Amino acid sequence: MSKSSRIPGFYKLSADERLDKVKEFADLTSEEIEIIKSMSGIELENATKMIENSIGGISVPIGIATNFIINQNEYLIPLATEEPSVIAACSNAAGLGRKKGGFTAKSMGNVMRTQIQLIKVKDLESAKNNIEKNKSELLELAQEKTPTLSSMGGGAKDLQLKELDTKRGKMLIVEIYIDCKDAMGANACNTVAESLASKIEQMSDAESLLKIVSNLATERIVEAHATFDKESLGGEQVVERILDASEFAHNDSYRAVTSNKGIMNGITSLAIATGQDIRAIESAAHAYASISGRYIPLTTWEKDTAGDLIGKIKIPMPVGIIGGASSVHPTSKICLKILNVNKASQLAEIITSVGLAQNLAAIRALVNEGIQEGHMKLHARNIAISAGASGELIEKVSEIMIKEKNVKFLRAKELIKKLEK
Repeated sequence: MSKSSRIPGFYKLSADERLDKVKEFADLTSEEIEIIKSMSGIELENATKMIENSIGGISVPIGIATNFIINQNEYLIPLATEEPSVIAACSNAAGLGRKKGGFTAKSMGNVMRTQIQLIKVKDLESAKNNIEKNKSELLELAQEKTPTLSSMGGGAKDLQLKELDTKRGKMLIVEIYIDCKDAMGANACNTVAESLASKIEQMSDAESLLKIVSNLATERIVEAHATFDKESLGGEQVVERILDASEFAHNDSYRAVTSNKGIMNGITSLAIATGQDIRAIESAAHAYASISGRYIPLTTWEKDTAGDLIGKIKIPMPVGIIGGASSVHPTSKICLKILNVNKASQLAEIITSVGLAQNLAAIRALVNEGIQEGHMKLHARNIAISAGASGELIEKVSEIMIKEKNVKFLRAKELIKKLEK
């Protein structure tokens, strides 16, 4: 029997029952289940190998988003987040997308660029000519510095020059394009830049300064789209309101930032779970949103001839499944196993699809009941717990606060005291 990510009532199960479902879906071992249940997955001794001066760790809950079909494959999505409602909303949006076949995503490649900054260039034209003349030699040298990538068909693929006119004078930027295959690739890019710098200095009669990867991964774009049935969304009026909300974001940067933050709720949560460089992903996403000179949303929404809603997303996605925390942290390795990914491009397509799902969930909530109604149901539980509620009191206190529309710490304290009597 084929596996399905549609698990009705998954949220009603106990944590152990949910783990049993995930164990069966992803063929996890009992040892892997225990690592996830430990809420950290890494011992202090191993943490010292990841970062300097380590003294411990902080745990972020991992939940499972259900209902996902991406490129005709079923996925349970592990999301690491501290924010209530993200996972529930993401699962709901994925469920809405199932009726029309789920999400279709495509990675445009795994190329990153690394930059060498040349300053004090005596003769720009001569420098450019000399570097261009020796381009093949430089690319061969770059290939030698990335033997693993080169053996996989990756490594240095091109070299381009860029002239900058700055208040510090003219600068020449050498950009080397590197196919990073299944690695995120920052270390390989930095190694290439540092290795080539001295030879390029000689060729250009200039001084090299910065030698580092660029995180604006415009050669590592992923596109995803999905169609959502108008009736499942709530009817034609809901579709129209989503389109109006989308136009708001496309014409106002203040709204666009919040729209993109909602997208990143899903993307960052999955990136954390799988051990990715979330700073690189987030900086690339927000820079790409501004690449036209104006900050805009990463998603677009339209309707087809049947009146159904079509969502599209286009975003840089520099991720890897070899090297970095994804290869070291036990929990990250298990999350990758749950996803059953074997290529970085596949992971990028999954993460991007999750971002689109999260965006739909947020916009749909905003144009209907507002973002707070669903969010507050979970937030009320957290407030009740922080005020000292336990067991059955958690639900009782949170239900009363929601009914009163008064989700406050002091009110929770009052209710606990009253109900305990």
